[in-house]
Amino acid sequence: MSRIAILVLVWAATLSAQVSFDLVIRGGRVIDPESGLDLIRDVGIVAGRVAAISEGPLEAARSIDAAGLVVAPGFIDLHQHGQSLANYEAQVRDGITTALELEIGVEDIDAWYQDRQGKALVNFGASISHPYSRQLTVLGRNPGLSGESLAVALTEQQIGQLQRRVKRGLEQGALAVGFGLAYTPGATREEIVEMFRIAARYGASCHVHMRTDLETFANLEEVISAARETGAQAHVVHLNSSARDRVLDYLALIERARASGVDLTTEAYPYNRGSTLIQSHLFNDWEEKYSDEQLAQFIWVQTGETLTRETFPQRRRMGGTIIMPPLYKEESVRHAIASPLVIIASDGMWLSDGRAHPRSFGTFSRVLGRYVREEKALTLADAIRKMTLMPAQRLEKRVPAMRNKGRLRPGADADIVVFDPLTVIDRGTYADPARGPEGIRYVIVNGRLVLDDGRLTDRDRPGRAVRAQRIYPFAPGTTWNTPGQ
Repeated sequence: MSRIAILVLVWAATLSAQVSFDLVIRGGRVIDPESGLDLIRDVGIVAGRVAAISEGPLEAARSIDAAGLVVAPGFIDLHQHGQSLANYEAQVRDGITTALELEIGVEDIDAWYQDRQGKALVNFGASISHPYSRQLTVLGRNPGLSGESLAVALTEQQIGQLQRRVKRGLEQGALAVGFGLAYTPGATREEIVEMFRIAARYGASCHVHMRTDLETFANLEEVISAARETGAQAHVVHLNSSARDRVLDYLALIERARASGVDLTTEAYPYNRGSTLIQSHLFNDWEEKYSDEQLAQFIWVQTGETLTRETFPQRRRMGGTIIMPPLYKEESVRHAIASPLVIIASDGMWLSDGRAHPRSFGTFSRVLGRYVREEKALTLADAIRKMTLMPAQRLEKRVPAMRNKGRLRPGADADIVVFDPLTVIDRGTYADPARGPEGIRYVIVNGRLVLDDGRLTDRDRPGRAVRAQRIYPFAPGTTWNTPGQ
């Protein structure tokens, strides 16, 4: 009997003990955020898909005993800068099955996807980068998130060139358009609106690192205004670090915008210390802005050393990743993580000699261990929904294939995490970040075990591209019928 025939039989609910699955997860607490299912069940997998969720026992060549464990859709990370093979290993240990670089994005969509094909443990995808496309427009090369070219306003001709670069990336299948407005101080409202307009024409969401604003809410209002004017979908990244201790006020503004018809979502990570590039425009005024005591709270990621007024400019000339001092209260983080509006996303950083901010290693485990089990800031079901269904729904308009991710039902992609709710927790610290979490027992990507009883497997690299189909512009409101990849 063919696998397709088996799927048809299973989906028609004609299961019997004679049906054999590739893999069965036995007797776990199965949580599906879409249907609300939260019961002890067996899960059967065939040909990379969930084929059955059954009260009775299912047979397979290989089975996993999930008694006492939670079985959930694999975690979808919308904001993951670390897209190296080493980063993917760290992500699997945290239960991530799909890692997407949507904030800053990449400059060459075709090349980026091709470079990862057949090599990744997890599913991968990216946005077309506004700041990198801007650098290429102004300089003809991309020095990243540094340089005076990011601080100058574009001419009308340059805005036209930038539009064409962003459009080309979307036509190549970019998932979204990524904006780092805090890193591009020269970007005018006209420039931003025109980029949002292109995103709207292609059904793509705009993932925005807002400008830094500690006094007003003009940074969020800028995003809302551009989305309202163009009809674009907007997503505000890391609300915790952008809003800081005004997070409840920002959430209220987001809720009002949504109620008025703006398609706006947001995300947060569960730490009160951020991480970024020391050479960026964020630190142009570092000498006046930070006291010696504050500078001593910056950590140079590569070595773990703390910085001083002497070493800060030295590292700034070198360029690299730092961990910021605590800039907001733990209570503000808790408000963001618990809000029903907020998706969980790591903002995971590139590894430098195996090190990064601890959020690169344990974001999802920290939410489950600290904020669900220990602090009871939100329920387990709500946390899983924020890690799975909500991020999948953010991308479904452009990538219909995401309707089969973030769920645990027959026909869904077999991207699954199995964890112990009594022990799951992050273990990394700012001084010793590269410690994998506890309690993540099994991770399955497209039906393949990549984490087996807490150990990485080396059998294959089952991660697939999450990518929009190559398309042409359409008018806002047009229904999408083309499948993703």
